[in-house]
Amino acid sequence: MALRDQYPLYLANRPQQPNADLVVTDKFTGQPATRVAMADAATIDAAIAAAVAAAEPMAAMAAYERQAVLAHCVARFTERAEELASALCIEAGKPIRDSRGEVGRLIDTFRIAAEESVRMTGEVQPLDISARARGYQGLWKRVPIGPCSFISPFNFPLNLAAHKIAPAIAVGCPFVMKPASRTPLGAIIIGEVLAETGLPEGAFSILPASRDGADLFTTDDRLKLLSFTGSPEVGWDLKARAGKKKVVLELGGNAAVVIMPDADLDDAADRTVFGAFYQSGQSCIGVQRILVHDAVYDAFKAKLVERTAKLIAGNPSDEATFIGPMIDVKEAARLADWIAEAVAGGARLLCGGQRDGAMLAATLLEDVPKSAKLNTEEAFGPVAVFQRFSSFDEALAIVNDSKFGLQAGIFTRDLFEALKAWDRLEVGGVVINDVPSYRVDNMPYGGVKDSGLGREGIRFAMEDMTEIRNLVIRRRPQDL
Repeated sequence: MALRDQYPLYLANRPQQPNADLVVTDKFTGQPATRVAMADAATIDAAIAAAVAAAEPMAAMAAYERQAVLAHCVARFTERAEELASALCIEAGKPIRDSRGEVGRLIDTFRIAAEESVRMTGEVQPLDISARARGYQGLWKRVPIGPCSFISPFNFPLNLAAHKIAPAIAVGCPFVMKPASRTPLGAIIIGEVLAETGLPEGAFSILPASRDGADLFTTDDRLKLLSFTGSPEVGWDLKARAGKKKVVLELGGNAAVVIMPDADLDDAADRTVFGAFYQSGQSCIGVQRILVHDAVYDAFKAKLVERTAKLIAGNPSDEATFIGPMIDVKEAARLADWIAEAVAGGARLLCGGQRDGAMLAATLLEDVPKSAKLNTEEAFGPVAVFQRFSSFDEALAIVNDSKFGLQAGIFTRDLFEALKAWDRLEVGGVVINDVPSYRVDNMPYGGVKDSGLGREGIRFAMEDMTEIRNLVIRRRPQDL
């Protein structure tokens, strides 16, 4: 499905085409695919002002009205699923099968939000915990925090935008969004669908913008929450400049999977090759570190290398393609340099390592120096490294020896080891008998350490986008 020649931005619910300055490339060919309008500082300022004006009518929407908006989105995304997948395949270089999967997750995320929009409950709380509080009763509810600022990344342009937009609508928060400049189309198409609904004027703005011109998304005090997904370096800098507003950060990782001797090695190898190389490795929970017990190291390595060598790389629009291009040549060259650094330090290349433009072959290494970037930093590409261990406690220590803490995977049939991992691992999520790359869109997803603050997953994001408002009622003795 061909892209249109140009796409607008959305300012206060309405499409605007002040220019077509942002060139979106086909990530496989490197050629221009379409052009998108870019917002300047004045447009961003106007969008924030509109969001402020929309805060009261958004908060006043009935739960069923918010649910109806989200249900409309589910229906329209379903109707436009192949268009969305095609746009994603072009703008992100994501293999078409993965693109269709992300569209499915987009639909799931809005469907979950529609369900949760009518479940934003509070509590009745007894306050008469001592004689002085006799006759007092407490109640609390959640109310929208107010205008929100969203900055979304290039690697999941649909679903990670959805994880900000859907909960905002579910609770009644207006928002301004800056999609990634390299992959803005998904958010723009979401804007097209939202514009078909009866949301109050100013409820949303979707504004592609240069990083240099987007300071207001971070610094403007009219905004009450900033939600950012992207690199740790950028995320922590934004937090430092965000002022008094609440900040939610979904950042990076160098996720580990642990293979124990009791694991089903064929199943573990199938899942690990998927976790390491789906989306061309451009996932913050992609498998980067593969920790294998001495007893099964050689057998598991052989299985994984065999499977990796069979992966089909090429044009992401081909149905058989598993590995497409990285987001650009610069990123592919960076990761190729990291591989070269590791090999120069004594690492052994087991397969892959070749680069052709933005295409980097699926790569496995072993004996990578502990200090090498492939161990310590987020690779964010189709590369994974093997490491041996001799005891479960040693494996847990290796997983924790990281500045990141997003998710970890453990292949074991031992319930007590699973529970020990849950207790000891310094991560946001532990996945048993699967890779750390596994995620369902209603679960509390997020990390610790340099992997971020807060949690995605609709219900949990809704909590971030609301504040508790308490009510205290006093009854006199004669009223009791």
